[in-house]
Amino acid sequence: MTIQTERGTGLVLGAHIDVLSWDAAMARLLGWAHARDSRYVTICNVHVVVSASRDAAYREIINGSDMATPDGAPVAWMLRRQGFANQPRISGPDVMWALSERAAKEDLPIYCYGSTEVTLGLLEVRLRVAFPKLKVTMESPPFRALSAEEDAAAVDRINNSGAGVVFVGLGCPKQERWMAEHRGRVNAVMIGVGAAFDFHAGTVQRAPAWMRDNGLEWLHRLASEPGRLWKRYLVTNTLFILGAARQLLGGK
Repeated sequence: MTIQTERGTGLVLGAHIDVLSWDAAMARLLGWAHARDSRYVTICNVHVVVSASRDAAYREIINGSDMATPDGAPVAWMLRRQGFANQPRISGPDVMWALSERAAKEDLPIYCYGSTEVTLGLLEVRLRVAFPKLKVTMESPPFRALSAEEDAAAVDRINNSGAGVVFVGLGCPKQERWMAEHRGRVNAVMIGVGAAFDFHAGTVQRAPAWMRDNGLEWLHRLASEPGRLWKRYLVTNTLFILGAARQLLGGK
């Protein structure tokens, strides 16, 4: 069964980002999940759209997704500047938590694929405490390319679990490439949630709501991990500002 829905998008640095409300996003995701439609969803922050603007193959993956949500506040702001006045942020951690809550109520199994065994162990405890009826399976794949046989076995494990939602936490751009490669093979909606596993497991502290709402989540993460993230944010934020200005001023 395939769920057909009308789709509208805006353009952010060459990436087609869905214009939709929180309720519409949840309804579409749950519809796909219950139908066991093989779909993939990209959660698009500044890093994702800048990477897509510089890498044509990655941009095709983003634009080929079944839903691309505006994760970062600057991405949602760019949509609002295009006339979509009420476009909210639809972020990976929030989507994961809300869908887990609904999945527990609706007897919908979920699967978490990615990260480390330690993080997944903490995440599973947190989810089971919050949602005792949730059916959840965890898998930490090797930090290397899988052989064809290993990959096929992973697909079988996911499908045999009965999961309608697969949260993928492999990091950008690996998770988006993995989901695109597995559409049509994994019988569930796959959602690339990035650092959501770490946030919900408590291994990484998430920025306060006021920072997230004002586009300052990057600053919180930079302060938490300056050695790893300073170069990424210096480059990507600068490129986003330049690209956004060029787009809004009518350039290519």
